[in-house]
Amino acid sequence: MRIRTAALSDIGKVREENEDRFLCDDELQLYAVADGIGGLAGGGQAAEEAIAHLLALARKQSASDDWDFQALFESISQRVASLGKIIDATFGIGTTLTVARLYHKRLHLAHVGDSGCYLWRDRILEKLTLDHTLENEFKARHGRGVAVFLSPRTRNALTRCIGQVAPPEADLLMRPLRAGDRLLLCSDGITRFVRENELAQVLADTANPADGLNEIIALASDHGGHDNATGVLIFVDSV
Repeated sequence: MRIRTAALSDIGKVREENEDRFLCDDELQLYAVADGIGGLAGGGQAAEEAIAHLLALARKQSASDDWDFQALFESISQRVASLGKIIDATFGIGTTLTVARLYHKRLHLAHVGDSGCYLWRDRILEKLTLDHTLENEFKARHGRGVAVFLSPRTRNALTRCIGQVAPPEADLLMRPLRAGDRLLLCSDGITRFVRENELAQVLADTANPADGLNEIIALASDHGGHDNATGVLIFVDSV
């Protein structure tokens, strides 16, 4: 499988610290974005620990085996939770984590939180992940006939994260890959401020991942730069 990749993180125009982290490892064909939870101490440290432990665990895995991503996420979450007891014993620390592994011409995706992964294929953009927020959880309840009311101030609060006390359940997905596919992993500094039609247009028009990712980050900045914006962009040239 022949791929081209790029990764970029920008602090934005408002935040005093960049609490996003990414992994772009072409040797392992492993890619990830982690976004430390704002409002808690040590968001950047949580994201850093999650990415570092992911990479350490990945290097111990067999390159020829399917990985147990749920077990990996539980180990990463426990590691971040342990660090949280040191940084803030009362509230702890937390981060999102979205991980993509390319293996046997397939995308293996694991996800907790509100970072995201998009697949652009045949000029159609599809979001492969669901944000683990109060709003989406309550929408699911409402779909089951349960009446719910949600404050606009709390609608984006996370219901799952790496570092929480109970082991988080990761959303797992596998998709066969095709030549021409383009994959974007990104923090919510992109998903909340760059419209999907804008993302689709960039992915359709750009000739290489570095230029495409720079343009996406620039769009997030043009729309206010209200949050850290981080992405990993993967072009699948052949399978």
